[in-house]
Amino acid sequence: MAKTNGKGNGDANRLDLDHELPESFDEQGSEIDDSAPESQAKASAAEQETEIDRLRSERAMYLDRLARLQAEFDNYRKRSVREQQEFRDYALVDALKQLLPILDSLDHALRTENASAGDFRAGVDLIDRQFHDVLSKLGVEPIKASGEPFDPTLHQAIQMVETDETNDNHVIDELQRGYKLHDRLLRPAMVRVASNPKK
Repeated sequence: MAKTNGKGNGDANRLDLDHELPESFDEQGSEIDDSAPESQAKASAAEQETEIDRLRSERAMYLDRLARLQAEFDNYRKRSVREQQEFRDYALVDALKQLLPILDSLDHALRTENASAGDFRAGVDLIDRQFHDVLSKLGVEPIKASGEPFDPTLHQAIQMVETDETNDNHVIDELQRGYKLHDRLLRPAMVRVASNPKK
């Protein structure tokens, strides 16, 4: 039979008793507050909820601001389209007012009876001057063509004519007058162009 130390069982029991503490006490014997982690978790949750509420409020503010800006831009776009349409509708008012006297002159010429050829020609010349004066006031000017060097940006060549009388690549005559509005071409002049290799 194996010998045992009489103190062996007692020491083991005492050792176990020394290390087995109640759940509510720490190693120093102080009472543990089980509610501390729970209260910290509640405080942390409250802080997070406050932060979430703040972010929601900020988000709502930005969405409201965005909606207002979108509405303002949409109103601006609609107003701009309306103003452009009004400008197109009424941009010609001044020009048309200046053309009306010419129309009156034409109506008057057509109502005139028993006019001589000379009088009729004088009336047409007057109307022609009126018309060109109005065009000039509006910024429309005729393009010089006859005798000028051919310029493809201003002239439209209808025919090339071999001749010894005009310099090569110069306009012989004008078949239809061209016009510019300020610096913009309205219509090129239709011309015949000289072909003269000798000059």
